[in-house]
Amino acid sequence: MSEAPVKVLLFSDDRTVREQVRLTLGRKVATDLPEIEVFEVATQGALLRTLDAGTQYALMIFDGNAQPSGGFGLAHQVKEEYADCPPVMLLISREADAWLASWSRAEAVAPFPVDPVTMPQQAANLIRARLAQVA
Repeated sequence: MSEAPVKVLLFSDDRTVREQVRLTLGRKVATDLPEIEVFEVATQGALLRTLDAGTQYALMIFDGNAQPSGGFGLAHQVKEEYADCPPVMLLISREADAWLASWSRAEAVAPFPVDPVTMPQQAANLIRARLAQVA
């Protein structure tokens, strides 16, 4: 019997960014983990409604360059407002934005454009930690 897929929430206002992330992650980020299901949202309102619905996510990936609500501020908001918040990976296009990711309390940053080797590895590490935490 196979394990239930783990859920990943992906926020970006740009459909091409969401597509790149989804294709980079694929269906499995590591052989020792269950398959993943990626749920996409494009607005701050949709993100917050999705979190309010109570679905348990193993990882959230936010686009730091999203407009008008950027991933940095949203990451900070969800870390402040949601108990037992899943880990957040922020997509950043400038190395200089790493300090802002730290302020946002994101557990990881990934360069954009996405790196097809490191992003799945980072996602796998965050998902492993989350699954261990909720087990």
